[in-house]
Amino acid sequence: MTHFRLGVDIGGTFTDIVLLGADGALYNKKILSTPDDYSRAIEDGVRSLLETTGIPPTAIGEVAHGTTVATNAIIERKGVRVALITTEGFRDVLEIARFRAPRLYDVSFRKPEPLVERRLRFTVPERITALGEIDLPLDKDSVARVAAQCAAADVNAVAVCFINAYVSGEHEEAAAAILRDKLPGIPVTVSSELVPQIQEYERTSTAVVNAYIRPVIEHYAERLETRLADIGITAPVNIMQSNGGVLPAKIAARKPIFVIESGPAAGVVGAQRLGAKLGINDFIVFDMGGTTAKATIIADGAYAMAPETEVGGDAALGHRMTQGGGYIVQAPTIDIAEVGAGGGSIAWIDSGGGIQVGPRSAGADPGPVCYGQGGQDATVTDGNLLLGYLNPSALVGGELSLDRDGAEQAVAALGEAIGMDTTDTAYGIHLIANARMMRALSSVSSERGLDPAGFPLLAFGGNGGVHVCNLAEALGCQQILVPPAAGLFSALGLLFADVEHQCIRAYYQSFDGLDLDACNKTFATLIDEANTLIAADGYAEQARQITCSAELKYVGQNTALALSVPHLPLTLDSLAALAESFAVAHEATFGYRSDEESVQFVSLKAVGQGLSATPRLPDSITLPQQTQPISAARQAYYGPDHGWLETPVVPRAALNGTPKAGPLIVEEYDSTTVVRPGWNAQLDSWNNIVINKGL
Repeated sequence: MTHFRLGVDIGGTFTDIVLLGADGALYNKKILSTPDDYSRAIEDGVRSLLETTGIPPTAIGEVAHGTTVATNAIIERKGVRVALITTEGFRDVLEIARFRAPRLYDVSFRKPEPLVERRLRFTVPERITALGEIDLPLDKDSVARVAAQCAAADVNAVAVCFINAYVSGEHEEAAAAILRDKLPGIPVTVSSELVPQIQEYERTSTAVVNAYIRPVIEHYAERLETRLADIGITAPVNIMQSNGGVLPAKIAARKPIFVIESGPAAGVVGAQRLGAKLGINDFIVFDMGGTTAKATIIADGAYAMAPETEVGGDAALGHRMTQGGGYIVQAPTIDIAEVGAGGGSIAWIDSGGGIQVGPRSAGADPGPVCYGQGGQDATVTDGNLLLGYLNPSALVGGELSLDRDGAEQAVAALGEAIGMDTTDTAYGIHLIANARMMRALSSVSSERGLDPAGFPLLAFGGNGGVHVCNLAEALGCQQILVPPAAGLFSALGLLFADVEHQCIRAYYQSFDGLDLDACNKTFATLIDEANTLIAADGYAEQARQITCSAELKYVGQNTALALSVPHLPLTLDSLAALAESFAVAHEATFGYRSDEESVQFVSLKAVGQGLSATPRLPDSITLPQQTQPISAARQAYYGPDHGWLETPVVPRAALNGTPKAGPLIVEEYDSTTVVRPGWNAQLDSWNNIVINKGL
């Protein structure tokens, strides 16, 4: 029997499901998300896909999942009632936070309210010094009294974060033991177990966010596994982490901070693995879904990582492009720029009489007006439909019928408010959405000193192919790749990732006078921990890979850089080589190096990966034959320079052979690709649509 792997990615509008066979056969399903219970859409979609394909549930040997449940719980403030227990005198660390605002000179800006209200922030006498010595023993009676107060307040979760616990977690562990005894069934998050890193606000924020969403994610993971079991799928479920690896669902549920950027990470991992397969080491990744558009850059075959992320802020501000509006989480995260511009983004008129798009989205319910689900506001999808880019009768293989008249009324009403006709208004929505997405694309390329014209653009997501030619022209890119199953590519990317565990320790030591034996002993402990975690997932010794890294900075700096530590144990020579590597990286990142300043460790890390016995990425992808009839051509609008043009509409398979000149619309079950005039398209050996500039 052929074995299959199942990938499921939840988006703001659609839930994407793929089944990938060992031979590269790919079957897919796109279904509207169910925000009231996201697992319901998964069960409905998987059941439908299995029935359509005739694949038995017992043939599924692996399940990988990308989810927005953690992010949404924070954005929508649907976490649980949390108590925070910290060191006496530090009750208001969450209030003080960082002195950073996302909008310069905006006097109306207010920091987000702490996830723990002040009455549920408790302090106890204890103090461990920065050297790890006990200055004031933990008052265990105080902890017991706080536990009673938590029970009386009916809290659902507790976070424990003591000052300097990153050096020694002894007091936190003792407090957690008391809390678990006095509060049975209440999950306790301990900062020294979760993120033993310096910076009390960041560590406290991370522990609180974890506690706030942990019961939500635990309940969701249990419900998902139950629904899959009801179908007959008993394969283990792995959840995509923000750093690009996958983690067993039960572990991810206990440490949900590591899966906050689960969905966006999957697409980047898929793109990076595909690029490596094709021998393309440098390209820009563009992912446009129903709610947001995301961009990152692959350079020298690798994506950039950020040591922390921010969640719960304003989607209009982007992701890591502007900070200060959300909650800090110290979790390694693929560096992705994100803007609130997707197919469901709502168009509106600002006070100056101009069209704006997003960040508010129609989402899955009610969705764009053309979905006929009750939406009233014109969206990007409504505009694209009127421009002729989308099938005028249905999407997703005919399963989602479209109300074109409703979309036209909504767009026309928007245009009447500013004296524009319907076509110009629809194209204006399209262009404004492009302008918002350019912000994300520029932030990962030109704003980092890289010329985007020298990079191919890999586009996916349900709406990526519709907008990509416009964006490539604006960036100066000469080549575009649209991968197979582009509208579900993040779900496919889930299946390319490896199981991965991260083990980290704070290690605030200068290179000057460094105790090499102690440093090597810490690395050895981390390696043993990573090996143990990977072994627990069922990977034999020969199927494990451990890599080590460290965060470094100049003494006195705040910002650290992460560098690989390839040679262990460390010697004086390898330490000097590491210092030089840091100086080179520092100059590349910040524009200067200092040969007088001492370098110091901030943290040490070991990452354990479980290596699959079979390749994660097949030699090729075989898509099912398209069954929905495709019209031969339709009128589409390409702006004032080209106007309305009769445009051939073809399936992906029609691009085999010699390049076909645009204008051209490639219509598929999961996505649409618009090849503008002046571009040409053909398929490569991996079934990618390759679009090149020129006739």
